[in-house]
Amino acid sequence: MADDGGGAVAGDIPRSTLQDYVETTGPATHSTSGPADPVVGIRHEFGALLGEFRRTAVLLPLSDDGLPLTADFGGVRWIYAFSDEPSLARFATVRGESNREWAFDRVLGARLLDAVAPALDMPCGVALDVGSPGDELLLPPITGVVPDRVAVDSETHEEMGEL
Repeated sequence: MADDGGGAVAGDIPRSTLQDYVETTGPATHSTSGPADPVVGIRHEFGALLGEFRRTAVLLPLSDDGLPLTADFGGVRWIYAFSDEPSLARFATVRGESNREWAFDRVLGARLLDAVAPALDMPCGVALDVGSPGDELLLPPITGVVPDRVAVDSETHEEMGEL
């Protein structure tokens, strides 16, 4: 017989089967209801999406002059960005421009929000995957998304008279 070093003979050690634990542990329970306050849930979800965007390389389509492709709406300039080539292709199709060649850069989402958006001449947010129904995401130029100095809801903007 083998000695396990614990002073007992290996054959005499009581062994448990997995079935012995099933009754004592019970089923795993996970909350599916989410936070009691729906606003908290929405903020959490937005924060998770923003974090994922910041860590991900996105496609940044370029205009004929080599600048990021943008659109102005509601006093905000929106920088178009796409998660992949099929998303950019859907956008091109919606615009009726699927036959032309599209120049683009691949940029980390954090760089787009922290460097590219502030470099433009007006409040800039990011419009991700426009033209892909159900997958679109707007990242507005607000505190927590873009640097505070260019966020439309920051005190810096208000002091500068830009609101």
